Amino acid sequence: MPSTSSYSFRDISASISGPGGTLQLASGIGTADEGISFEKAEDRNTMTPCADGYVMHSLHAARAGLVRVRLLKTSVTNGLMMDLFKATGTTARTWGAHVISLEDRVRGEKVVASRVAFSGEPALMYGKQGNVHEWTFHAGHIESSLGKGQRTSSQ
Repeated sequence: MPSTSSYSFRDISASISGPGGTLQLASGIGTADEGISFEKAEDRNTMTPCADGYVMHSLHAARAGLVRVRLLKTSVTNGLMMDLFKATGTTARTWGAHVISLEDRVRGEKVVASRVAFSGEPALMYGKQGNVHEWTFHAGHIESSLGKGQRTSSQ
């Protein structure tokens, strides 16, 4: 039986929480088309080829990575993010203590980034056309689960 599935950013809920409060990061806040991304910092495996043709695989425990949140220039969340950045950047006690979570309610996908710190402020650009502010975060641990999505079958 054929199956179809769909995706909408409107089904995504995401937030950053920790010292300084909680901010929503998904639909309805001026998220740019490029949205939110979670990227691993390194591969989970290193393959070492041997002289005789065999290979050795080494499994890495690291789960660190980057989270990127892209907001339109006109999003008020940029100002809230800057306030959060400034509030948590005054002491090591609050630095790296955030959690960024994302859920696709329809597809059942979840991503949680913990031990999160701002990498810095976004690059500020001013030109003929409004730009996108990309907020980059360093995450000590990223855990994700991909869902199977909503499926419908036709006869």
